Amino acid sequence: QVQLVESGGGLVQAGGSLRLSCAASGRIFNSYGVGWFRQAPGKEREFVAAIGWNGAVANYADSVRGRFTISRDNAKNTVYLQMNSLKPEDTAVYFCARDGTPYTLGSTTSRYDYWGQGTQVTVSS
Repeated sequence: QVQLVESGGGLVQAGGSLRLSCAASGRIFNSYGVGWFRQAPGKEREFVAAIGWNGAVANYADSVRGRFTISRDNAKNTVYLQMNSLKPEDTAVYFCARDGTPYTLGSTTSRYDYWGQGTQVTVSS
């Protein structure tokens, strides 16, 4: 069993920054990619960013590339999402999740088997 807990969400003005954390516990974490997704009210959950098992590879959605940075510290079983230049359209609940296949990385929600409970990010204009 794997447990993922997100933290770091909050209210920020447009142009501001937040750093989200995803702390994992349970079975082996370091062999798996981890992704961040978000879901705004009335919209489907969408891919934001993902990082490979050793941090060497990262993928981003076009909407956040250049503004968000994903990283991980395997010694702490934690993945981070640094969000800069935030926009009102970034407002959503942000979820982290584990890619279900070790040593691979993807952007579709169906690949991910364990999910956190989410953390709210609100960007005011």
